[in-house]
Amino acid sequence: MSRTYTGIWPVAPAPFNDDGTLDLEGMKRVLDCLIDQGADGICILANFSEQFLISDAEREVLARLSVEHIAGRVPVIVTISHYATQIAVERAQFAKDLGADIVMMMPPYHGALLKGTPEQSFEQFAAVGEIGIPIMVQDAPLSGVDLPVPLLVRMATEIEAVKLFKIECPRAANKIRALIEEGGDAIEAPFDGEEAITLLADLDAGATGSMTSGMIVDQIKPVLTHHYAGRVEEATAAYGRVAMAINHENRQCGWQSCKAAMVEGGVIKSEFCRHPIPPLHPAIRSRLIDLLRPLDPIVLNWGK
Repeated sequence: MSRTYTGIWPVAPAPFNDDGTLDLEGMKRVLDCLIDQGADGICILANFSEQFLISDAEREVLARLSVEHIAGRVPVIVTISHYATQIAVERAQFAKDLGADIVMMMPPYHGALLKGTPEQSFEQFAAVGEIGIPIMVQDAPLSGVDLPVPLLVRMATEIEAVKLFKIECPRAANKIRALIEEGGDAIEAPFDGEEAITLLADLDAGATGSMTSGMIVDQIKPVLTHHYAGRVEEATAAYGRVAMAINHENRQCGWQSCKAAMVEGGVIKSEFCRHPIPPLHPAIRSRLIDLLRPLDPIVLNWGK
């Protein structure tokens, strides 16, 4: 692969109706809103899409709807993580057949105790690589699986499809820097995640992009634009403007922040999350909106 992947690639939330059914028209509005915010790519069915609360049949419906509705306007990443290698391969094939541009996957894990060894993780990524679609390796604390830099470099050098990395472990900047130093040109696109809470340090370390939530894509994107152009002071100022909202999202709200903002802005009708996820505490939600309003983000006005 010779493409360069840069910019901000938010995770699209999966909207539900108040009765817990999928809001498919709302999903289309979510995707349109993200594109209007300036997303350079969109990821679906990720952890911030509540993938662990969605059935296999619903995954197929959302994947097909999303790829068809985006219709090439921006690249689409489909998350395919599964403990079973066979199922991860099947999901990758399905995504490729739909016309997705990239698949993203965590290493094999299930619960707290079933975790792939380094060799098993390598073998699963290699098996998915045979499908022939670019892979983003998601190095996320949720899996509980350690992905040391030498293993990631081995994946990048021995599995042709593995060129993209979403690094959202603690002290992500250190890992991004080491990954680039040890992997060289094989590390085509190191991204960060975690709602961009460490974005400045990660960009300094060489991150080429960021996978945020879909809450304030338009407000975070200038940080990357300035940094790419070498305008570090402007990037720092742009980040300082959004840092409190990002911190509140990361530490208090999680994926529910984007849904709350999208309801507030008329993008979707409901911020319902399936049980056992409780609703945001009213005070936490109120503080979120209070932090967002001075930023005047697109999301708060898009549907009005």
